[in-house]
Amino acid sequence: MSRLEVDQNQSNFVLDGKPFFYLGDTVWSAFTNITTEEWEYYLKKRKEQGFTVLQINTMPQWDRCASNQKLYPFATKDGYTFDFTRWDERYYENARKMCRMAVEKGFQLALVVLWLNHVPGTWGSRMIDDNVMPREMIRPYTEKIVEEFDEFHPVYVISGDTDFDTPQAVEYYNIALETVCEKSPLSLKTMHIKRGYDLIPEEFLDRIDFYMFQSGHNKEGQDMAYKLPESFREKYPEKPMINAEPCYEQMGYSRKAYGRFQQEDVRKAAWSSILSGACAGVTYGAHGVWNWQKINKPQNPVLGEGFDAPFPWQEALQFPGAWDYGLIRRILTDLRVRKLVPANELLENDTEEIRMAVSGDGRYFIYLPYSTRLSIRKELPDCTARAVDLENGRNADVESSVENGRTVLGMHPFQKDVLLIVEEMR
Repeated sequence: MSRLEVDQNQSNFVLDGKPFFYLGDTVWSAFTNITTEEWEYYLKKRKEQGFTVLQINTMPQWDRCASNQKLYPFATKDGYTFDFTRWDERYYENARKMCRMAVEKGFQLALVVLWLNHVPGTWGSRMIDDNVMPREMIRPYTEKIVEEFDEFHPVYVISGDTDFDTPQAVEYYNIALETVCEKSPLSLKTMHIKRGYDLIPEEFLDRIDFYMFQSGHNKEGQDMAYKLPESFREKYPEKPMINAEPCYEQMGYSRKAYGRFQQEDVRKAAWSSILSGACAGVTYGAHGVWNWQKINKPQNPVLGEGFDAPFPWQEALQFPGAWDYGLIRRILTDLRVRKLVPANELLENDTEEIRMAVSGDGRYFIYLPYSTRLSIRKELPDCTARAVDLENGRNADVESSVENGRTVLGMHPFQKDVLLIVEEMR
């Protein structure tokens, strides 16, 4: 089995020496909630849709839906509070079986080691502290994770949805990261951090291989999809970047605000991130898949964020946005795009919602939420331009002209968002 690596360009990944686009799905609750039969169907469907990576929590997701599985990583009397000194080997046996099924289908795994509610001094453990892991168990637990799962060559996501605002949180995650580096030196490591957050402690920077950020599920603040990669590019050494938790399709707006994110919203979050520097990949989420809502089970109350109720997983698995994310991978893979450098400074249009990047080989990629004329601060006299309808996959030629040292692109004929691909003739 091959191991995922960082490309020499420090912007993307390679697998077996070939470019690899990280198209992830958040199925955080897989190891506790999903039966073998359900998992088999899930893997088949996500493979058809074009996904390449599965993001799974190795601990029970704190806001998962109810399940009859009764599988937990530690001994427990009530299915809620754990005895961190006693493993439940049934859990790991089942989890390894699920991992084996996934890798046999061609998926890469991204396994979260320590979700924030198990770590003192995080926003999650301040909300609910019943299962904070004792400090002395961090290293044994992390060793256990590597021992059980390293044969599958996963990406190790050391933290889950966390902040690093206290010395305790930094210490816990430092122990976990140090342990994974020691026990699995060749694996890729990263940190999954909370919505709108861009702080990575300096002591972690030389030991993580790429950055994950989260534009999240607040209706206000969706501009984080492009502002966070801009911030990471400015503050930190160059490494691949991924929006590891953009708004999920049909997720209710957080803070109990009325409304749900639609297919077009999740497309916008993805392309806004990719063309702003996070071109290594992107992660999708469906409200009902990440927490695995079953038809005959009560809906989960969802701690903290106050989201509206999820859809049954069978319905959520079919949301149309999943196919749109598969199209992202196909477009960039078919065009052999290895690196995208943000280039919004070339656009004259007065809005940050339009995002632009260049590939370095005479191609310009522009995400356009609504049809309008565009002006590029560069003469491209013999360029070709086409608009890809991101909902239906249709293509249309777009007129271009050079005026006063600028290249002007005409309106495209589609009523929703498109990707404009402009190529210089060489």
